[in-house]
Amino acid sequence: MGDSELRQRSHKPVEATTFQSSDIRPISTSKDGPATTSDSGLPIKDPPGSCGLPFIGPFLDKMSFYWVEGGSPGYYISRMQKYKSTVFRMNTVPGPPFYPDPRVVVLLDQKSYLTLFDMDKVEKKDVFTGSYQVNLGFTGGYRVVPYLDPSEEKHTPLKQFCMEILKSRHKSVVPELHNSLTPLFDSWEAGLKNNAKINITSDLGVATLRFKCKTFMGVDPVDPKVEANLTSGALGTILGPLNTVLLWVLPQILPVMVVPVPKYLKPLLAPLLELLTHTIPFPGFVVKPVYNKILAFFRVHSQEVLDIAVTKYGLEREEALHNFVFNIIFNSWAGIYKLFPSIMRRLSSTSVEFQRELSTEVRNAIQEYGGLDFPALEAMPLAQSAAYEVLRMDPPVRYQYGRAKKDLIIESYDAAFRVRKGELLAGGLEVAHSDPHVFTDPLSYNPKRFMGEEGEKLLNNLLWANGPQTETPTTSNKHCPGMHFISFISKMFIAEIYARPKNTTFTTPFSRNMAKSTNAEIIETSVTSSSIRPKKGDFLTRSKIMC
Repeated sequence: MGDSELRQRSHKPVEATTFQSSDIRPISTSKDGPATTSDSGLPIKDPPGSCGLPFIGPFLDKMSFYWVEGGSPGYYISRMQKYKSTVFRMNTVPGPPFYPDPRVVVLLDQKSYLTLFDMDKVEKKDVFTGSYQVNLGFTGGYRVVPYLDPSEEKHTPLKQFCMEILKSRHKSVVPELHNSLTPLFDSWEAGLKNNAKINITSDLGVATLRFKCKTFMGVDPVDPKVEANLTSGALGTILGPLNTVLLWVLPQILPVMVVPVPKYLKPLLAPLLELLTHTIPFPGFVVKPVYNKILAFFRVHSQEVLDIAVTKYGLEREEALHNFVFNIIFNSWAGIYKLFPSIMRRLSSTSVEFQRELSTEVRNAIQEYGGLDFPALEAMPLAQSAAYEVLRMDPPVRYQYGRAKKDLIIESYDAAFRVRKGELLAGGLEVAHSDPHVFTDPLSYNPKRFMGEEGEKLLNNLLWANGPQTETPTTSNKHCPGMHFISFISKMFIAEIYARPKNTTFTTPFSRNMAKSTNAEIIETSVTSSSIRPKKGDFLTRSKIMC
């Protein structure tokens, strides 16, 4: 998508998360005087921390990560407190016995984190998912572009191909997203009016899958009249479109996922789940039926797109196809699938006054420009700031990696650390995005954080897209090509929600700004119209908000 149309001008606190800002404040690593200092005058030392004995240390650490501390960010914070440093050594997951060397140097503050984006210092070859690489059978035997370092020959044409498709389809984004969300919101409102149960995440998953495919291929993957659609055949009938794509996506990230299990069942289920999800790498044949189903749909309907890959960028047609599928489904749709429900949860935590202000901004812009389109969306800095703040607190990708190309000195705020060539660097983005040196009250959702001149400066510290929000994706870096696309549709998603109230007289609790008589329950992926009860870790409040 064209930067000129998607790059928006950007733009204080509400609620706290489950840990305290004092937990993440960088603390001096040592008072001992080291032998040397960095160019900035900081003491140079080895990163604190130990990876323990081979096999035993990594195994104990991964059990702690998955089953004791509940994954990120708690796992990182506990070690940050233990070592009194935002840079330290530890074992990452999934670890032994069947995954490679889990030892990493963790970077958790904004200053050290930028090392991960410096292509002169780190290599990005096969570190997209960290210390393990997904079986190539998941992508037709090809190493898709996220696994390639910019120095590799195929990286440039594959990333150019991706950026070209985004740019060429930008005019379809607004109408297709609107056409996908409108019937969904209508059905939610009708269901809630009748006290029906609504599955937010599932419904949004299907709607956004339709949006992605209609935008970039011009066809609806769930339309039974469309050739090779994702509902056709025995597999499509049994699984449906959402489960079909999820059964391809989820095994790729299961090795680092914390499987939700009730506390009282952990002793019983943990050994089995550990064996099934975190121990043995998933072979490609496990997902072959669903991947072939997805491929068949894309193969039929992406011929025009693939022609561009072959004629303009000299790519092999089959390789371009697998990269296109990965970019549309895994890189983009899977992120939206996680992001849009997060936007709804975060907005539902805000005050009555803020939601009125946001609703007014959206409606005024639509009225001034005669509809919800690029000019109107450009005039919604508050909506954009609210979207950026969700990307800060709930980044679609929580970990970023790089392997040291040479011996490095990496600086945090109060020390510098020696890192050896070949060591794997791991960034915990949720913690870095909560750096109190940069963000005031970082653990609260502040939808106005990125407003105005000072807010725009903070975009340098918004790192969710494998680089600062202010920098441009190029073939020489690993910046996400869809950075502005995701930022834009996040803002538009907010606008679509807040454009509706004047046409309704009852609650639409997914925005929580229309309540007259009905509340909503949001638990995991479900909404009912009876009560409000936040799931653990969410920031929902029992507020009735009038328009």
